[in-house]
Amino acid sequence: MTAPIQIQEQPNGVTRRKFIKGVIAAGAAVSASSYLFRGPEQLFGQGSLPGSVERLMTLTVNGQQRPVDVMKQETLAMTLRYKLGLTGTKLGCDRSECGACTVLIDDVPHYSCSVLTHTVRNKKIVTIEGLESADGKLHPVQQAIVDEQGFQCAFCMSGFIMATVGFLKTNPSPSREELAHGISGNLCRCADYNKILNAMMRGAENLRRA
Repeated sequence: MTAPIQIQEQPNGVTRRKFIKGVIAAGAAVSASSYLFRGPEQLFGQGSLPGSVERLMTLTVNGQQRPVDVMKQETLAMTLRYKLGLTGTKLGCDRSECGACTVLIDDVPHYSCSVLTHTVRNKKIVTIEGLESADGKLHPVQQAIVDEQGFQCAFCMSGFIMATVGFLKTNPSPSREELAHGISGNLCRCADYNKILNAMMRGAENLRRA
């Protein structure tokens, strides 16, 4: 008789989200270790080769100084998600078409999948995680999403919010048509644009009141 197959249960408290966060944290620690434990001859012995890019850098993200080890061909989206653990920035098309990875760079919306990380060394970066206030209060546009239930699957939500926040900095009182044009670089896979615009218009109103 064949012995029954024994299935090992997953330890209590271990979830897929916690496992992924652990992998991200471990990867960041390993990638930085070579810099933390370099000897003096490695630090001062040789300068950078012509045309090379320094890998260890500090980014200003959501008001914090974040040291990170970055490869010269690495995009900001990859750095934010897999080095800094800011997974609110989504990777959709990864070719500057859908806008799911939109972040603010010096208050201007950008597709982070098409921005090389080493080019934003001295710039201010804000992701969806940085909109919430220190006391946990949602940004007026975020609160409008909750109130209007403006998305279905919400995969594209963070990109739309960041694009809207950036647009409202230049036009705080847009018409519906102006706002639609202003965030037209973002795509919704569920094609629920009417509800999204309702929510974003309410967000603009919330922001004016705030």
